[in-house]
Amino acid sequence: MEQTLNIIYEHRDIIFIVILMAFLGIELIANVPAILHTPLMSGANAIHGVVIIGAIIVMGHAESTTALVFGFLAVVFATLNVVGGFVVTDRMLSMFKKKKKV
Repeated sequence: MEQTLNIIYEHRDIIFIVILMAFLGIELIANVPAILHTPLMSGANAIHGVVIIGAIIVMGHAESTTALVFGFLAVVFATLNVVGGFVVTDRMLSMFKKKKKV
């Protein structure tokens, strides 16, 4: 427990910045108009595609189990985000299609 507290104390600036980024991200995403959602989702999918490639490279050069685990988790989470983004984008684009008359 003491070791964990020492790590947190040593990296308190970075932890503070990550917490601020999380709040800023939530605030920004909550205020995005619906018309901009699809282009932003496409951009996020492209970025996470790069994250997947980077995580695979990290896993290939992993010298420790920790690096391998973090690389695997990055691949899994980025893949889920890309797939979810495509699903949401598809659903939003289907809202703009004309309905078929019966």
